[in-house]
Amino acid sequence: MDNSEADLARALLAGEPEAFDRFVETFQSKVFQYSFLMCGQREDAEEVAQETLMKVFESLDQLREPEHVKPWVFRIAKNACLMKRRKSIFAPAQELSLDRPFEVRDGQLLPDRQLLDHEAADIVRLAVTELPETLRSVVLLRDLEELSTEDTAAILGVSNDVVKTRLHRARLALRQKLHPVLRHAP
Repeated sequence: MDNSEADLARALLAGEPEAFDRFVETFQSKVFQYSFLMCGQREDAEEVAQETLMKVFESLDQLREPEHVKPWVFRIAKNACLMKRRKSIFAPAQELSLDRPFEVRDGQLLPDRQLLDHEAADIVRLAVTELPETLRSVVLLRDLEELSTEDTAAILGVSNDVVKTRLHRARLALRQKLHPVLRHAP
C-alpha cells in the first residue's frame, strides 16, 4: 500500500484540518471509477462514491489500522454498490455512458493514435462491465486498484484461494472477449 495513503489516514484520525480535502482528492476518483464499473450507470456511481466518502468520515473512528485505509474504503464502496443495486432492482442491468472523460496520457501522441487508445480503453471497459459481478469485483480491486490478494479477499468476504480462482477466470474471460479485437489491432 502507498505510505502516503496511510499517512493521510493518520492525519485524518489526528483531526488535521487539511487532511479531509487531501483524502477526498486521493480517493474520490478511485471510488467513482470502481463504482461506475460495478454499477454501470454514471448517476449511481456518483451517488455511491458520495455515500462511500460520507460513510468513511462518519465511521473514521472504526479505522483501527491506517495502513489498511485503502481496503477499508473499498469495502465501504463495495457495500454501497450492493445497497444501490438492491434499491434499484428494476433498473437496467447495464447502461454505458458515451460521455466518459478522455485523458491524454502523452501530449506527443498523434490524434489517430489517441483515438485508437481511447477506443481500446472503451473496449476493455466494456469487456470488464460484461463480466459477472463476482469476477468484475476481483479484477477491479486486484488489477485496477492493485490491492493485495489478502485485502481483496477481506473486502469481498471470501478466501484468498477464491480470489485467485476468480481473478484467473476473469482474466481468461477478458482475454477471450478481447482476443478478436486485439487480433485485428494495427
